[in-house]
Amino acid sequence: MPPPSRSYWKGYLRLALVTIPIQIHNATESSKTSTNLLHKPSGKRVSYTVTAGGHEVDTTEVVKAYPVAENTYITFEPEELDAIKLETKKTLDLQEFVKVEDIDPRYFEKPYYITPQDEYAAEGYAVIQAALKKEQRLGLGQITMSSGREYLVAVGPVENGLVMYVLRYADELRKAEVYFADVPEGPAPKELVDMAVQLIEENTSPWKPEVYQNSYEVALLELVKRKSKGRKVVARDPDERPKHSADKVVDLMEALRKSMKADRKTEKAAEDTAKKRQRKRAS
Repeated sequence: MPPPSRSYWKGYLRLALVTIPIQIHNATESSKTSTNLLHKPSGKRVSYTVTAGGHEVDTTEVVKAYPVAENTYITFEPEELDAIKLETKKTLDLQEFVKVEDIDPRYFEKPYYITPQDEYAAEGYAVIQAALKKEQRLGLGQITMSSGREYLVAVGPVENGLVMYVLRYADELRKAEVYFADVPEGPAPKELVDMAVQLIEENTSPWKPEVYQNSYEVALLELVKRKSKGRKVVARDPDERPKHSADKVVDLMEALRKSMKADRKTEKAAEDTAKKRQRKRAS
């Protein structure tokens, strides 16, 4: 059965002397909901013009530039930028291997699925996938795609296949200490930490992404459905919206105690519901 989407890149995956033809596919979907801007009186789509200094300019006169000082730029001609583009590498060479947990989550940017190009690549593909899965490792490499830019990537097993994660380079991450410089140092109160740990442990469960949904997207689709039926949409009164207690002084101990009580009530209610269902089945 062929993949449900067109391949984003075709080439080879190499592990030492094992080289197999592969294709790469987007592993993510863009948002299901998107809006356009319309000119309300005419109902026509809004288009934008390019301006410079408040005046419309011809797009053929627009060039790319790199700032070197305030109000000082080096400009580039299209052919100059084309000249430095890297040729698309046809081989993704896995040269280094790391443990999954050794990569800081901040470096992960976007996933892609890797599939074998044909039946002849299936055996080599399965060998690489099984080896990475057994060792619980990610293979690191660099790949150049259609943009001409070189990407750092990690390849690892997912289900019975392979996934490629595009990673950020080190200089693309902002230094955390700049943002946390004013965070107080020193240990937090042990009693409060112990209660927070207990709360976390009681609410720890396997990761199930399907139970979460994009609330804004759901609300937008519902709004579209209602408006398409000619219903009037009334905005909520600001006073009816959820109030936040950001300005209130929070008693951490009391807040943690209430949280734990609420969790126990929810857990007991779930147990009672399960028992009722069992009794109904038995009767």
